[in-house]
Amino acid sequence: MDYESAEHHPAFEEYSETVYELAEDGVPVIQARIAERLEVSRPAVSEMIRRMEKEGLVDVDDDSRISLTKSGNALASTIVRRHRLAEVFLTEVLGLSWADAHQEAGRWEHVISPLVEGAMMRILDDPTTCPHGNPIPGSGYTAPGRPVALADVEPGSTFVVERIPEELEFADGQLEFLENAGLKPGCEGTLLSVAPDRTTTVSVEGIPVGVGAFTAERIVVSAG
Repeated sequence: MDYESAEHHPAFEEYSETVYELAEDGVPVIQARIAERLEVSRPAVSEMIRRMEKEGLVDVDDDSRISLTKSGNALASTIVRRHRLAEVFLTEVLGLSWADAHQEAGRWEHVISPLVEGAMMRILDDPTTCPHGNPIPGSGYTAPGRPVALADVEPGSTFVVERIPEELEFADGQLEFLENAGLKPGCEGTLLSVAPDRTTTVSVEGIPVGVGAFTAERIVVSAG
């Protein structure tokens, strides 16, 4: 199936987007991870992956790892681009919170036309990332030189938040927490300490914030 015919199937769009985002975050792309992300049953994922294989959107290797084909990547890139562009529009123009924008963008991504996409890009002055710092496909985004996880920053060191990966966007309450704490792309902070349970305490604008291990291991920063 070519992209033009595949784009009219929201299920193909959703699954292609999920494979793309899991791979982007370095998460093993297997059926179990897709089921967790989409909150659907393993049999449902198995059936959809079989359909997508038949349509030429994904390949499955001997280790059951799933990857996008050229057609699948084209479809996924379009959906991811529209989702992240919608998030920028919803936060910067309409003033929605990160969490609300993420939920709404999940609906918008399936209905934004090329005409509307182009208009949004012009209004927003061709953004290169979503509000969480994730690259907008096709924008020419260039990653910072040596990004590391917040958890890998040495106590006493300064850092700048670069990216909140999709894995955290889908974790309950994380977007609200990070937005309220001011841990946004471009934010400067200092890592104060790491507790035995791997909770990381950082200072943002002079205010101490405790960040759990799961979150600290995934926030992408550049360290000073």
